[in-house]
Amino acid sequence: MSNSTNNPPSEVARLAERLKTGDVEALAGVFQGHYDRLRRMVELRIDARLRGRIDAADVLQDSFIDLSRRLDGYLSDPKLPLFLWLRQVVSDRLAMVHRHHLGTRMRDAAQEVSLYRNALPRASSAALVSMLLGRLTSPSSAAIRAEQVLKIQEAVNALAPIDREVVALRHFEQLTRAEAAAVLGITEEAGAKRYIRAIKKLKKILAATPDESEG
Repeated sequence: MSNSTNNPPSEVARLAERLKTGDVEALAGVFQGHYDRLRRMVELRIDARLRGRIDAADVLQDSFIDLSRRLDGYLSDPKLPLFLWLRQVVSDRLAMVHRHHLGTRMRDAAQEVSLYRNALPRASSAALVSMLLGRLTSPSSAAIRAEQVLKIQEAVNALAPIDREVVALRHFEQLTRAEAAAVLGITEEAGAKRYIRAIKKLKKILAATPDESEG
């Protein structure tokens, strides 16, 4: 499975309709079309202890095999929108990878945000900080002093776990309001309010963080 996105949205939509009618050959094209979004999800959630040992591309390659095996079951009873089903299967694979490598060292599943029937590792605050610095700061702020990184890290950690999830889902995984709400089991309105509040808080802190050129 290639690790690049070649199919435009219109083609992905056409392939998705073919897939829903039982055309299993369309699965590869649909997966390819959503590859970048799924890769971001995996990269956000790989446990820090496994970084450098586990590659997102390998997780996605194994996930595609899982999707092929589970496709008939999904098509016979599609309880989830297609993309959220793809995401769920990938999340199941990632959770399996964590169990395999970490075993009893895994976080208590009861502390995770529940995603459908399984608990998915939460978005890494370190990964969120890295992505936020790239998205919310200007190029002139690329060189961030250690104390500035720590300040932003503390701001992310200060968010409630569900608010960190909302930021991860909406801002980086690019889920719609409806998709994010479905994943978290909350209303669209509640999810939207949490997202706006969290982003405003993070932007305020980042705006107060001086550039390397200052001082």
